[in-house]
Amino acid sequence: MSKTRIAAALTLALAAASVGACADAQTAPPQAPAAGTGDAGQVVATVGDRTFTLKDVETRWQSDDPGERARVTQLLYQHRRQSLDQLVGDYLVEQAATKAGTTKEKYLEAELAKRRGAISDADIQKVYEDNRDRVGASTVADLKDSITKFITQNRDAQNLAILVTELKAAGPAVRIALDPPRTDVTVADDDPVRGPKDAPITIVEFSEYQCPFCARVTPTLKALEQKYAGKIRIVYKDFPLQNHLQAPKAAEAAHCAGDQGKYWELHDRLFANQSLLQVPELKKHAAAVGLDQAKFDQCLDGGAHGARVQEDVVYGNAMGVTSTPTLYINGRLVTGAQPLPLFESIIDEELALKSGK
Repeated sequence: MSKTRIAAALTLALAAASVGACADAQTAPPQAPAAGTGDAGQVVATVGDRTFTLKDVETRWQSDDPGERARVTQLLYQHRRQSLDQLVGDYLVEQAATKAGTTKEKYLEAELAKRRGAISDADIQKVYEDNRDRVGASTVADLKDSITKFITQNRDAQNLAILVTELKAAGPAVRIALDPPRTDVTVADDDPVRGPKDAPITIVEFSEYQCPFCARVTPTLKALEQKYAGKIRIVYKDFPLQNHLQAPKAAEAAHCAGDQGKYWELHDRLFANQSLLQVPELKKHAAAVGLDQAKFDQCLDGGAHGARVQEDVVYGNAMGVTSTPTLYINGRLVTGAQPLPLFESIIDEELALKSGK
């Protein structure tokens, strides 16, 4: 296994690849996240006796283009973290090889070979069918050797990530001290919240009811609440996208339900019925969760929470939110319907940080 392939495979342990997001408030803009490129007080320019610091630059960038600033800041951290994970993984593998009395290359080949497993004709056929639109007139027989090599490489990459995880668990202790970028996200008194106020983990989600990726991340958040019971607080902020015409009224409907103490009941029902979000259907959902129909209808028809929804949108725009779902885990940005292990890895890091481990 080449050094390049080893390095690429080790990045799987980070699990930071994006899996998609629907694309298209409070009053004060949030504090800008640290860009991670220097001391905020560093003087970067002088004009006569006037000085400009890096903090001035970052504040101006945040004001002019918060979305691009957030993207670049997060990308810088991800590349640094990827390289750090590769360094740590390489070191752990080298130490394990030394302990086993062999070279790194021989140790890896032996470990991956015993984990690889046999590649069946069914495995080959599945890869062929999954890529039918790319193979042209080639048959399975024509591509058997190439597909076998592809499967082997994928399995080796996955198994190498598992091996590194096992080596981390076996010790010595690995402590990551690279600071991630964080955004100071304001939680308003009237924001819908689920979980204890003093929870060590706060997840703020900018989302909307017509976005399929938002629906996909909803069960992930519930799984996290179950796994980390009592340690997570979920805060929901509305960010209906302009191309989802039913989303704003659906957001209002959830707040109307909140007026009767059933915000989360309707919230969950709307995500479970994304094709049924017209106003008459919203009213049927309200009845299904046991709301006072007359009060709900009056609230929804009168647009009682329209301004509130728009405030969240304004606030999200000021932060640089451009797609849904956009989440902040203790201020750490996560975009898209990411897999559960990615959320778990960030939460575990945050809990370890708070415990001083």
